[in-house]
Amino acid sequence: MYAVIETGGKQYRVSPGQTVEVELLPAELGATVAFDRVLLVSAEGNTFVGQPTVAGGSVIATVAREGRGKKIIVFKYHSKKRYRRTQGHRQDYTYLTVTDIQAEGKSLVPDDERKRYENQARRAANRVQRRLEGADLASAIDALAFDAAVGNTAKAQADADEIEEAGADASIPEDEVSPEDEAKPTRKTRGKSKSE
Repeated sequence: MYAVIETGGKQYRVSPGQTVEVELLPAELGATVAFDRVLLVSAEGNTFVGQPTVAGGSVIATVAREGRGKKIIVFKYHSKKRYRRTQGHRQDYTYLTVTDIQAEGKSLVPDDERKRYENQARRAANRVQRRLEGADLASAIDALAFDAAVGNTAKAQADADEIEEAGADASIPEDEVSPEDEAKPTRKTRGKSKSE
């Protein structure tokens, strides 16, 4: 069972449970997206060909994550004219897990399979969401350490409160120097003995 959909000016052949990379869509993580531009549906020996789209056809997918493609270099050059332009580009993508294919207004995917694909997509989106929240927590901890180091105690306390709201252990770091750090030569003492 598969369908051919059109999005972002491109056509994709998709099947239930497949994760497909399409150009960036304005949708949140874990959101459900429906594609109405279905050009062809093939299931159980039946093929529905659109003219240009299949009547009552739609493909339902769940947003699993977002990402960016590899960087490409665009280089323009005119010989003997001193004209050179270099530009880089990275395309933004949305990764979708296909959960259902419909034709003539009816779902072609059995209910138990559809629920399994939806749960799979939700788990992937939750993993990405937790990773993003962890990145925010790490940046908050870095801000806390910086504010404590420069002596901005009010800002450091606000950062600590923010971290505690996120459910992590927040304590303002204290300046402690370990014996190993004291023994390491610094830039000023490098190459000189301590007796000098």
